[in-house]
Amino acid sequence: MADYVTVNGVRSWYDVRGEGEPLVLLHGGFSDSRDFDGNLLTLTGFRVYLLDRRGHGHTPDVEGPVTSEMLTDDVAAFIEQVVGEPAHVAGYSSGGLVALGLAVRRPDLIRKLVLVCTAYSADGWIHTPDPDAEFPPQLVDRYAEVSPDGRDHFPAVVRKFAEMEALESLDPTRVTNPTLILAADDDIVHLRHLVEMYEAIPKAQLGIVPATSHLLFWERPERVTRMVEEFLTTEPAPMLPLRRAGGSLTLQQQ
Repeated sequence: MADYVTVNGVRSWYDVRGEGEPLVLLHGGFSDSRDFDGNLLTLTGFRVYLLDRRGHGHTPDVEGPVTSEMLTDDVAAFIEQVVGEPAHVAGYSSGGLVALGLAVRRPDLIRKLVLVCTAYSADGWIHTPDPDAEFPPQLVDRYAEVSPDGRDHFPAVVRKFAEMEALESLDPTRVTNPTLILAADDDIVHLRHLVEMYEAIPKAQLGIVPATSHLLFWERPERVTRMVEEFLTTEPAPMLPLRRAGGSLTLQQQ
């Protein structure tokens, strides 16, 4: 059921699929909710909410600069107005940055958090978008297929969001929600940065998908989806926990 809702003055496109616990999916940068076709949209047992963020997909851009607080507020308002209850939230790439910001600023709106191929600060990225570079025609074509702003507006969106992400820095130690950090072993995020984020979030789990890149949703869709589903539907029960036992090595009875 695709529809529009006005959040923080932005007429935002969204879609709802399935039944079950609410799960909000936040797509990557310069893309849209089609990022989840063939992967997380195959999950069953969830009421999945797709949201095209401002300036992306079917949702128009807005005059003026964009900030992470704006994007976080957009998602918070969407959950309050449309979902109506706390939801699982999964974000991919720059959508993961928005999801992380929501967990820092509005943890009350999140059940479990999934961060896929994202960083908590600008120095975590190995590669960031160059607003002056020529983007692949396929990416621009995909943007133009659904954007109400038209093909010629794509460079403006790239510049605006690239400038925002270059300044972004969030404190992962403030995340209290159970969190899955998921990434590729050949990602555009430094592996050491992912480990630092994992160590900073008390209730975090870390998953590295082998032989994949930043496009792991398309390279290993079944494996990634299975890892997310397991995280959302089960609780960790390691037999020999150390980090989760507060540093004391204890053999758990099974």
